Amino acid sequence: MNATTEQFATANKATVETLLTIANTAFASAERLAALNLNTARAMLEDSVANAKALLGVKDVQQLIAMQTTLAQPAVEKAVAYSRSVYEIATQTQEELSKVVEGQFSELNKNVTSALDKAVKNAPAGSDVAVAAVKSAIAAANSAYDSMTKAAKQVAEIAEANVAAATTATVKAVGTGAPKAKKAA
Repeated sequence: MNATTEQFATANKATVETLLTIANTAFASAERLAALNLNTARAMLEDSVANAKALLGVKDVQQLIAMQTTLAQPAVEKAVAYSRSVYEIATQTQEELSKVVEGQFSELNKNVTSALDKAVKNAPAGSDVAVAAVKSAIAAANSAYDSMTKAAKQVAEIAEANVAAATTATVKAVGTGAPKAKKAA
């Protein structure tokens, strides 16, 4: 009975530690997002004031068109950089949480296998078929989990590549597609 109590206490301690790890990961992610948002808001305010001052100094239409081109590119680049940062924070958080889940799955798998091995030692004769079925189910669950994990990683890699390609295309489009100011005759 004492061994069971110790096992239960150990399992509870591990669960609490896992929950603390998840909570700390979530808080760290929220903290990073809040800092990013604060810094972005501060930079946007500073840029808006500078842009307003620059626009107030415009003397003619050609200068206004040139000013629009000058102001558009940095704004798009900053928006893209912000999006990249948010995506990076989300991806890192997802990776950290995945590690926790993988660790929990591995620990659960180890505990189930250990319990099954103990049960086999004490099982009555003729229960080999049931034990084999349980072991087969565990192996199938492990295989399915591995396949899902690999597929999720591939999807994440594809999404990351697509985000990078879209970001590059957006920055290039804004940089090359901006209207040019005509020179005065």
